[in-house]
Amino acid sequence: MSGLDDLGRLGDPERLREIGESIAENALERVGRSVARVQERTPLPHDLLESDEAYLVVFDAPGIREKDVQVQFRAGDVQVRLDRFRDFHEGFEMRFPGRGLSLDGAASLPADAEIDPEAASATVTDAGTLQVRLPKRAADA
Repeated sequence: MSGLDDLGRLGDPERLREIGESIAENALERVGRSVARVQERTPLPHDLLESDEAYLVVFDAPGIREKDVQVQFRAGDVQVRLDRFRDFHEGFEMRFPGRGLSLDGAASLPADAEIDPEAASATVTDAGTLQVRLPKRAADA
């Protein structure tokens, strides 16, 4: 088939529809991946709370399981990394992969905070948050 034959085939409505669908699918996938990359580069939102006994840092963590969470305390910061996975949905095809899969966040404690990092705990809630509780040292309570 010559190049001219291919050009003549472009006028076929079915072929034009196929090309249009292919372009749309490609564009949606690229936009979705871009949205996911932006989400992965944006620090997780968090709240920092304080009581007489502890600090509590609450991070937004939708779709996270406890085994997918890493929490570290470094130089006065609570640092978290969340690695999410997309569930397979039988009979469905991914059209818009817009959720970031690796999310990071950090919360700075007050400069004068004295905590016991060994007694810290982290809990994933049903409401889609990660709660990191950092007890204060006895001298600070």
